[in-house]
Amino acid sequence: MPTLPGTPPQEPHQAREVAESFGLDAERYDRARPSYPGALVDRIVAAAPGPDVLDVGCGTGIAARQFQAAGCRVLGVDPDARMAGLARRGGIETEVATFEAWDPAGRTFDAVVAAQAWHWVDPVAGAEQAARVLRPGGPLAVFWNAPEPPPDLNEAFGAVYRRVLPDLPMIQGANPGPDGYSALCAKAAGGVRQAGAFGEPQEWRFTWERPYTRDEWLDLIPTTGLHTRLPKDTLREVLAGVGAAVDAAGGGFTMRYTTLALTATRIGDPE
Repeated sequence: MPTLPGTPPQEPHQAREVAESFGLDAERYDRARPSYPGALVDRIVAAAPGPDVLDVGCGTGIAARQFQAAGCRVLGVDPDARMAGLARRGGIETEVATFEAWDPAGRTFDAVVAAQAWHWVDPVAGAEQAARVLRPGGPLAVFWNAPEPPPDLNEAFGAVYRRVLPDLPMIQGANPGPDGYSALCAKAAGGVRQAGAFGEPQEWRFTWERPYTRDEWLDLIPTTGLHTRLPKDTLREVLAGVGAAVDAAGGGFTMRYTTLALTATRIGDPE
């Protein structure tokens, strides 16, 4: 999840210490993070002129495996060698680099995707790099899962963070829902327009649900940007408070997710 309470006042792609912190527990990340709607994958695959997909910030390969299962040939790029290593063990060819500095070595692709990762990429330099490697008619598709807990539980989560981490400028747990993620799509769209090599960006939305037990939700929390850098005692206090809130709600809940995607089609011939 891209909410970054406690992050210094800088653009997310400049916060490298956060962007490259997820590999601290890559196996937990792979186990706990949600996947993406099959309808989204199918729509991107249908829009691509061929099967070759580049997955930017592929992490452990969660989305890459979905595209691979849909019949695509996937290459991943990720700046964290720990995450890339797990992606390779899962069958995804992966190279270690930031996308902006990555050398495609003359390779081109039918689609460039980024799942839960484009905010870690400079929006203009990233779009320009995507334009270099996309074949004509190929889509750039960047997307995020925006969670919405049940309202009462969302407020209970927010109360935990206000108590344990009162000085944070944003409180993760009091989640703004998909509208809070629209700024990420808008920033991506601005970079795409500035690159000057794409048609007009479009925003897609897919709504779905996933049930969580208390333990499943507590397993996911340490994989998100703020929590990867919390002192152990503070993280333990957060998890205890959130776990108590889920227990009070019956020991589990259903998360409503909206997956927001920003897409644009490569026009003309690559440089």
